[in-house]
Amino acid sequence: MTAHVLFIAGADADLRLPFVRAVRDHGFRVTMAASGGGAAFDRAGIEFVQFPFDRFISPLSDWRAIRRLRNVLSQLRPDIAQGFDTKPCLMLPLAARDADLLVIRTICGRGWVYSSRSPTAMCARLAYRALHGIAARRTNATVFQNRSDRAFFEGYGIAGAQGVVIPAGGGGIDPESFEQALQGAPTAAALRAELRLGSAEVVITVSRITRQKGIPALLRAAELVHRQRPKVRFLLAGPRESEGPLAISEADLAAHEPYVIAIGPRTDVPALLRMADVFAFPTEYSEGVPRVLLEAALASLPIITTSMPGCLEVIEDGITGRVVPPRSPEKLAEQILAALVHPDKSAAMAARLPERVRTNFSVAGGAERHAALYRALLAERSNSRAATATTTGLDASVDLTRSFGSSARSVSDPDE
Repeated sequence: MTAHVLFIAGADADLRLPFVRAVRDHGFRVTMAASGGGAAFDRAGIEFVQFPFDRFISPLSDWRAIRRLRNVLSQLRPDIAQGFDTKPCLMLPLAARDADLLVIRTICGRGWVYSSRSPTAMCARLAYRALHGIAARRTNATVFQNRSDRAFFEGYGIAGAQGVVIPAGGGGIDPESFEQALQGAPTAAALRAELRLGSAEVVITVSRITRQKGIPALLRAAELVHRQRPKVRFLLAGPRESEGPLAISEADLAAHEPYVIAIGPRTDVPALLRMADVFAFPTEYSEGVPRVLLEAALASLPIITTSMPGCLEVIEDGITGRVVPPRSPEKLAEQILAALVHPDKSAAMAARLPERVRTNFSVAGGAERHAALYRALLAERSNSRAATATTTGLDASVDLTRSFGSSARSVSDPDE
């Protein structure tokens, strides 16, 4: 019988579509339950279930979402359920408490709760650690995207029984899809005309436009670069209005016009990357493995990022890119200028990245390792059930002998 795998994710679940397809190609039935991205799964012929939940801290809303997820599990009855991101990874083990299924968490970085220094995050951290401890006891395996996260969870005793590292697990990059996205996409000249960039050098970031993603440091760095190289333009692609209290304000962005241009979420990211000169990723998050770094690498774009877990899985300072400390706009500006002033050196570092990304962070490789994990867990459960059934059978025989004594023996041995 074909094993059924249910994935649970957030609003950007469509980014996991290549991975879900690849898992299906390994012989599994797949379903996605998520708060967004349903249209992409419908087009791909993959079953999709709407599962709305609040991304931000909201205990009452979370409790309702857990009950909603419990209903989804009851209706679909999957063999394996795998959660991605913080909320689904906490909700799934609680929702699956009485269900007969295998539960997998995927830790896609530690996010705002474990990265921010704010009092709210510090308080939330204690609660989340306790919840992760409960989740660990009700989880059959935990997939970490980098070794730093596994070490962190192990240090606090919340890694669970089976913690495995699968780089960019549950995501990764599909080089063929990246190249296909460039076919028919706007040319660099067309994009420059649309965004009124002219012949300016372009530094791009693709990110949520929030404080925790390091955008304040990038804005300050942009100001410093502008003083020395006034024709450089900084392009910010990504959502802002949906980011609630974490979002950068319009006033903060407006203070850096015209050299900073926020263009909102885009569907033509590969083309934008090919058009730019430098990719800057100033995150203050402890990331899993940032997909945007993998995309920038395939675009052969010189990369400058922060020394955060996840980023360091992709970029080796001075070898494949430039690394700066988080919350250090002066050093960020210095390295952006170095990338622009020394384009040959920057291009040489960028040229080392595409093959490394294809080898270490591909969707195909991640799906293969997940398929092996699923089969191992299913085999383990099958063996456990068989052992239980055997033990139960032996116990029943013993009980039968004790109950019927010599009568039982006379039935089994007619010569006696």
